[in-house]
Amino acid sequence: MPLNPRRRYSPERDWEPLSADEWAVLSPFVFRHAAAGRPVRDPRARLGAVFWMAANTKPGRAPPPWAALPPAFGKPDTVSRQFRRWATAGLWPRLLEALADPDRPGAAILRRLESWICHAFRRAWRLLGVQGTALARRLGFLSALRGPSWLLPDLDLSELVFRKLRAAMLRAREHGLRALLPGFLRDYRRLLGIAAGRRSIPRCLAPP
Repeated sequence: MPLNPRRRYSPERDWEPLSADEWAVLSPFVFRHAAAGRPVRDPRARLGAVFWMAANTKPGRAPPPWAALPPAFGKPDTVSRQFRRWATAGLWPRLLEALADPDRPGAAILRRLESWICHAFRRAWRLLGVQGTALARRLGFLSALRGPSWLLPDLDLSELVFRKLRAAMLRAREHGLRALLPGFLRDYRRLLGIAAGRRSIPRCLAPP
């Protein structure tokens, strides 16, 4: 997985229909994650509907409900069902990883879609779980997170855990086990809080 050291919010983009070159870059991802069974009817229009929802997600406000889709996109339940299928099939993480690879063919076109992809990824956070949060944090796409990174679960705690445990071992070696207990419990509680993240995040803190 190519890592991207950028940590920034994605530039906003108003919705417009997917162009031919944008669809040409996106279609291999869509068809790669096509579920078995009946093929998706007009996947380009279905993806455009998902991106309409993403483009109309405003900072500090709840994302629009699927019922807000204009009638031209078809039935909202059909679009939301396809969105969930793509999420469980891994489409949104794959697109996020592709965005982080500047040497990928079509990278410049994908960057035009960055805001929409990040907002779609964020909408799927319940389906993607903490692994999705960890991926967005690792790649540096802050707009793909559902809140500030310091309020979210963190699976990448190895360096912090090692530092805390090493300090506790040195303290016990110099002052005995009794000197270890108070500080160790405090640090243990703090690490648990970082790993689990906040149960609820104020809507006003949602990334743009």
